Amino acid sequence: MAEAEEASPASPVRHLGAAAEIHDAHTEVAAGMYASSEHRAPRPGRGQAVGTAGLFERLAARYDAWYDGPAGAALFPSEVACLRPLLRGLPRPWAEIGVGSGRFAAALGVDVGLDPAAAPLALARSRGIRVVRGVGEHLPFRPAVFGAVLIVVTVCFADDPAALLAEARRVVRPDGAVVLGEVFTESPWGRFYRHQAASGHPFYSAAHFLTRDQALALVTRAGLRLQAARSTLYQPPTDSPQPESARDGETPAAGFVCWRTVPAHPA
Repeated sequence: MAEAEEASPASPVRHLGAAAEIHDAHTEVAAGMYASSEHRAPRPGRGQAVGTAGLFERLAARYDAWYDGPAGAALFPSEVACLRPLLRGLPRPWAEIGVGSGRFAAALGVDVGLDPAAAPLALARSRGIRVVRGVGEHLPFRPAVFGAVLIVVTVCFADDPAALLAEARRVVRPDGAVVLGEVFTESPWGRFYRHQAASGHPFYSAAHFLTRDQALALVTRAGLRLQAARSTLYQPPTDSPQPESARDGETPAAGFVCWRTVPAHPA
């Protein structure tokens, strides 16, 4: 990925032609939610998430188009319905790490979205999301600034999942929550996606799906505790899924599991 353009302090906005204006996490040091210059993030394209960021940069349109296809039209509303109750009542503002093209953020009313890839961010901004270009392992935000941090099928693409979750814990308020949407590798849908990865699927071949135990260990290590869970996609994996309701709780048969995690030791 090309390095981010340097922006002046008076105008910390990166222009992507006529398509969008993207806040560059390396140069955005404004007051409010953004970190001081002592806690700037590395520039996108260096270090964390460089491989997957380049993938989503190149294939942003293909990734976004999935949501309008038959599979996306069935699965996406089910996943949104799974996540929504876990965000209910959390204080504003809300952020999504790995916002991509902004589909979940727009559907769930998220305020700020961060991603290392500029092309998906342009799509997210077109959906009304305030976007920031940066990496999840080094968030350019002040501590305890967000009431909710949303992370949907992003941990599996992170170069350092432990650092990403630790950063999510750092920026969430003591009375807030980190809400995760995950596909566990041992689930039927996890096995289905791994089979597609082995067949050369560009996105799934870049993912490293975790087991439930691995994900829970990372959450705990980050200083979070599991408060509530919801799940969906109990139907057998297929290229032509049907819409499905979400339910409270989780079982190994669930293809999409959502967790509401809260600070284990609020300040």
